Amino acid sequence: MSSSKKNGVSAPKRDFTKMKTPHTYAIIFAVILVCWILTFLIPAGKFSTHTIEYTDSDGDISTRTVLMSDTFRYYYNLDTDSVKVHLEELSQDAPLMEELGVDEAALDEFLTTDSSAWTQEDLDELGLTDDVLYAQYGESIYDTTQKLHKTAGVWGTEDFGGFGFLNYVFEGLVTGDRSGSAVGICALILVVGGAFGIIMKTGAIDAGIYAFIQKTKGLERLALPLLFILFSLGGATFGMAEECIPFSMIMVPFVIALGYDSIVAVTVTYVASQVGNAVSWMSPFSVAVAQGIAGIPVLSGATFRLAMWVAVTILAAGYMMIYAERIRKNPTHSVVYDTDARFRQHLENTSSEAREFNLGHKLILLEMLAVLIWIIWGVTQKGYYIPEIASQFFVMGFFAGVIAIIFKLNGMTINGMASAFQSGVADLAGTAVVVGMAKGILLVLGGSDADTYSTLNTILYGIGTVLNGVPAFIGAEFMYLFQSLFNLVVTSNSGQAALTMPIMAPLADLVGVSRQIAVLAFQLGAGFVDAFTPVSASLIGVLGVAGIEWGKWAKFQIKMQGFFFLMGTVILAIAVSIGLQ
Repeated sequence: MSSSKKNGVSAPKRDFTKMKTPHTYAIIFAVILVCWILTFLIPAGKFSTHTIEYTDSDGDISTRTVLMSDTFRYYYNLDTDSVKVHLEELSQDAPLMEELGVDEAALDEFLTTDSSAWTQEDLDELGLTDDVLYAQYGESIYDTTQKLHKTAGVWGTEDFGGFGFLNYVFEGLVTGDRSGSAVGICALILVVGGAFGIIMKTGAIDAGIYAFIQKTKGLERLALPLLFILFSLGGATFGMAEECIPFSMIMVPFVIALGYDSIVAVTVTYVASQVGNAVSWMSPFSVAVAQGIAGIPVLSGATFRLAMWVAVTILAAGYMMIYAERIRKNPTHSVVYDTDARFRQHLENTSSEAREFNLGHKLILLEMLAVLIWIIWGVTQKGYYIPEIASQFFVMGFFAGVIAIIFKLNGMTINGMASAFQSGVADLAGTAVVVGMAKGILLVLGGSDADTYSTLNTILYGIGTVLNGVPAFIGAEFMYLFQSLFNLVVTSNSGQAALTMPIMAPLADLVGVSRQIAVLAFQLGAGFVDAFTPVSASLIGVLGVAGIEWGKWAKFQIKMQGFFFLMGTVILAIAVSIGLQ
């Protein structure tokens, strides 16, 4: 008798497809725990760094601090006896002391102290940093009998006992500055949430959606592929990412009103922008930086990349439309059908009076369009970033509220504006926390600084060593796979370029492919996976706007990532076969 039967009665089969998706917070905590365990298993390592100059996409000379691939060393204790011998020799070499910037009197005084108690911090005060000593004396300054690990404590902060992995939420949230992750992104999310809280309260977006649907009479399906192409163009030209957060606030109710789901809304905005970023021919934040570091002409290979952008964007838009039409025919097939209910209910409950598209609504939508154009101009022409974008969206929300008060839209008052802003902030507060949590993953691995001992640097070095000497296409494919996996931890395109390209560029020479192909593998991996990784602050912000848990997003996106990876593999095969230079 089958083991699934008991007393002649068949046991109910468990439907694994309906298992509850873990909460995003739970997923990130599990990743944090795995990364913390890795730090016990993998010793820490570091590289020395130097500053290089390269010509950027505007033809100007820019600088970037990058690692030196041949300077990797593991984390060791100092061999103080050896260091003492070297310093005694140094004290007799006045020209070298001058070259290294070491004060002769300070060094002589230091040599009178007990060498067994010397630490790297003591040497740093003399100007003899770890990098300086290593460049001069190599690994002879270390006691290489034992590789050390850099593992966070269980509890603590940077101010008390060091970073502890159970404090990853706070430490992640306070990382960075106003112009970067995580502090800047969190602040942007909250400000944008408040601004759109006011805008949604005015009813202008709802009214505009209904007016569009009534006038297009079935042609609205053409809007999705056209929007996908536009957002892909934004990603390709100016690295659009954080800017998708506010756009998604408009697109989610619009797309759901057309009969699709919030996954389609995120795909047509954020995913499209990252597709454009992955196959860009001119992005100043990915292609230009990577090519500059690799030592090849900036924006070279543009013809190949432009053709790649056209093909990949069209294929990706087609993939989206196949999914979108399946959902339109049967909305219950969507994994976010339940969570989208609040949007559908809001649209159904909108009164016929609220659906009127009057002058006030039109002015608010025109004001929003003007601000969005202002933002695009600022980002592309003036270099506006997170602080400026946050200010621009606050202006958008404020003036939308003023127009609503003047035209008496939805009973808007000054207090109503304040309450709507507060509600909008509250709606995205959980998303801001996720951004900090995701940043904690990088902190647990020791951070992304190449010149600081960390587990992440050792992983980077290990991958580079494994790829050495493999066949050309296999080497290119492994570079692509590595860049894709690396993006699960480091999502900044320019940061990933600075960490990986100094290793990948010379590695390309060794495996027999051009450095142009190494850059191609970088941009494909860094771009496509940005649409999937839970560490991406921009993605988490967009998902928060749409009300989608990352676990549910992953169920849809993992298949699309497979499609992307297949396209990337074909592109690399073509590039290798034609000898792309």
